[in-house]
Amino acid sequence: MFPERIETDRLILERISHDSVDIFVLHELYSDGDDTEEMFEYWDSTPHKTMKETYDYVNKAERLWNDAEGAKYVIRPKDGEDGAGAIAGTTGLYPDWEKRLGNLGILLDKQFWGRGYSGERADALFSVAFDRLDLELVVAAHIDGNEKSRQAINKYVERYGGQYEGLLRNWLPLSETVADVHRYTISREEYLEATEC
Repeated sequence: MFPERIETDRLILERISHDSVDIFVLHELYSDGDDTEEMFEYWDSTPHKTMKETYDYVNKAERLWNDAEGAKYVIRPKDGEDGAGAIAGTTGLYPDWEKRLGNLGILLDKQFWGRGYSGERADALFSVAFDRLDLELVVAAHIDGNEKSRQAINKYVERYGGQYEGLLRNWLPLSETVADVHRYTISREEYLEATEC
């Protein structure tokens, strides 16, 4: 149902599975490091403390894929990009089939921030959601206070004529609190109008 591999101008998105991703390398992204605290500040999970957590994360990605409930990908810069071939982050598209919508998610290693990768992978996942899966709406969201995500989401939502839906208070349970979340949407019609040649 989902593409195993997606290529954009600068990125390769590759399905997360035990066959395609080295969990030791993925663990480096998700475990404690110099920039990990800042990376996870506005994320819905905490850094992985053990290899087993990363192993379980990959198992969950495979289950979501097999059940057609979500597609998780590693993001790698292409040749010619700084850090080519390295895991720059992870992303996902999570359909809610009953609501005919898909939710986006992304976690980028701090060294890859500010390059426009969030928007570029969003463009690719919009194509999957609307052209391949025939969904009617794509949702992007960020935790209140995450200014970098707000800026990135605003850029591609505006590019496709989408809209800001508002602030959802006490929306996302985290380990020690419940976060307020800002929600944005792009409809199939908006996407098609923006991509007409």
